[in-house]
Amino acid sequence: MPHAVSMPATGLQALILCGPGSSFPTFTSNPDENPKALLPIANRPMVWYPIDFCYRTGITNITLVCPPSAADAITTALNTNPFLTGLPHPRPDLMAPHGLDQNTGTAEILRLPEIRELVTSDFVVLPCDLVCELGGDKLLQAWMVKAASLPDLLGDGEPPYCNGGLGVWYETKTATPVKGEETDFIATTPIPPSIVPTSKDSLLPHLSYLTYSMPKDSLNDLVDQKKGFPIRHGLLRNHPKLRMLTTHRDAHIYILPKWILDFVQENERLESIGEDVIGWWAKAGWETGLSAKLGLKKVIEGRTEKAEAGTSGPGDTSLTESGLLDSPKTREHYQTSSPADFHKRQTDRILAKPKESTVPPILAYIHPSRADAPILRRVDTAQLLLAVSLQLAKVPSVEETGFEAASPFAHAKKVAYPEGVKPRTTITRQDSLIADNVMVEEKTSIKESVIGANCQIKEGAKLFQCLLMDGVVVGKGCKLTRCILGRRSEVGEGSTLTDCEVQENLLVEPRTEDKDNKLMSSSGMEASEQEMQEALEDFGDGDEDSAMLV
Repeated sequence: MPHAVSMPATGLQALILCGPGSSFPTFTSNPDENPKALLPIANRPMVWYPIDFCYRTGITNITLVCPPSAADAITTALNTNPFLTGLPHPRPDLMAPHGLDQNTGTAEILRLPEIRELVTSDFVVLPCDLVCELGGDKLLQAWMVKAASLPDLLGDGEPPYCNGGLGVWYETKTATPVKGEETDFIATTPIPPSIVPTSKDSLLPHLSYLTYSMPKDSLNDLVDQKKGFPIRHGLLRNHPKLRMLTTHRDAHIYILPKWILDFVQENERLESIGEDVIGWWAKAGWETGLSAKLGLKKVIEGRTEKAEAGTSGPGDTSLTESGLLDSPKTREHYQTSSPADFHKRQTDRILAKPKESTVPPILAYIHPSRADAPILRRVDTAQLLLAVSLQLAKVPSVEETGFEAASPFAHAKKVAYPEGVKPRTTITRQDSLIADNVMVEEKTSIKESVIGANCQIKEGAKLFQCLLMDGVVVGKGCKLTRCILGRRSEVGEGSTLTDCEVQENLLVEPRTEDKDNKLMSSSGMEASEQEMQEALEDFGDGDEDSAMLV
């Protein structure tokens, strides 16, 4: 499989957050044994995609962060799954902080002692469900040009901190929209154009300053509460040219400065990076007094509890001293100094920091929605799992394009094991993926589908726009349309399923007909004795209240 050519290390770290997968109830009913990060997207484990994004960005210091209960399953996958064992070196590390569980917010993760000790530089935060074909090196380049500070990048790490951040958003109303996909509300303002021409593939034209960000659901609640959308005068005074977007979605790709850890630590009410940290940071850039209320000014100036008293940075040079450059004494000193001394002083001036601290910018990269744009999507629902897998199945294989021209998501072959396909079968190779060791019997039809490893498709079965995970058995004469079948599940012969999800290890009885349903086992779903007792107590309390009302 193709990987980007090696490039110099960026100096950044990457955290990939491996969440619980509550939006996949059919396939992650036991998130400890079957974590969301290992669900297959187009026959690769979900977490492979953000790891690959990091390598293509030039980031090799990668840490997967998961709850301790899911650590064993992810460790096993890292050591056994061929796509994960085939990753370049150095391999990703796995961290399972003691205080992390399935309900911990993303900002709360940054507050954990293990994470604060781990992060020693500016860093990138990614979700495990990210599929991003866009080159991360271009994002990093855009951040360095428009949001990073040369004193912070090359200096000694002393305050005031000037590095800003960058987030990524993409359009959801594409040619193939997914029903029910979450969206966000963001407001941006233009960045002054550069006098230097940009290259054709530069992302700078798609950058803007972020001034407002919140989930669309929160916006709807606010509009209902206020009977309209309130816009602060301060926002319009500072940014008269506003662009408001309501159909885009936060990709949860964040390039963050190290000082953001102190900002999160100072504000314990911040739970989510996207909604809380980024949202309040964007508002603090224009709302009067907000940066002081949030402690942002204190963090930027390095006046947190951990800051050492009496430290001084390269920006502490007084105005009088900096104004000496034009004095005769200074000219004489420069004329008699060695070239090395002159270069050192020039470097010191470049690395000098401003005396007055300001809120560093948070930038928004708005991914273009044209048809030929690189794939960028989050995959956090079953519908998106199917849609993105089918989209990736259309990517030409390395066999078709050659290694150099292949997409980073291209598979070596569309049909990995041709020997397993019997004669008199129909497989549309341009939009299907058939993994290794798949047995396909005669008179079958597979169109626009993704078939995982070790599956068996019996005689006469017809599959259209389906996703089959590893080890699935489809019985003779079955008709499956837009279905997702979990690992090692089996569909009995003669069954007809449409828009269904089948739980792993589940046997669907022969000649079953079903539509728009989640087929799951009832095993393990019975109420415990304690839950039944609590329910009876609640019921008793309800009767007592009713008697009192009478």
